[in-house]
Amino acid sequence: MQRLGIFLLAVALATAAPRLAAAQDGGFPVQTTASTQFVMQNGEVVKRDGNQITPLSQNVKLASGVKINYKNGIVEMPADKLNASGKKITLREGDYVRADGGVVFATPGSAAAAKGAAPTPPGAIYEKYVQRGPGYADPAQRVPMLNKKIELLNQKISLLSQGRSDLPDTKALDAQLMDLDAQLNAPVK
Repeated sequence: MQRLGIFLLAVALATAAPRLAAAQDGGFPVQTTASTQFVMQNGEVVKRDGNQITPLSQNVKLASGVKINYKNGIVEMPADKLNASGKKITLREGDYVRADGGVVFATPGSAAAAKGAAPTPPGAIYEKYVQRGPGYADPAQRVPMLNKKIELLNQKISLLSQGRSDLPDTKALDAQLMDLDAQLNAPVK
């Protein structure tokens, strides 16, 4: 009987482990569509797909690496070479995060706070401000760029798997891959 108890405890711990690891990583992956938004509504973040609103019960992590805390609206952009820790933004009522990780602000005050600027006076006219994290190349160019990256990686794999005793020179391919990554990670202007 004691063995059964130990076995059940081991199974329970093993099934709980992936959940704990994901929570420590900053959120659980979530399925999105192009119209998915994570909106700060009534003090909490909810998932909005068109007219359908779904309350969140856990923090989420988007495919772009953007993490969203559903309780307090803190959005953490993924770290990049220039920003080692990742930028954090706190959503205010009506602000939302798009499926691609871009943050759209509902008011000039929200946008000003995110930029670290002084609040704008009431009635001020402002341009729509969207905060983007790294990794948002122009969508029209993203697929061809990713196809080129796959092609370059396949060339590198081919070179490295020739079974030679000395390693082939892949510096030119590495330089092209680094250049392509820089283009893919450049924020859209």
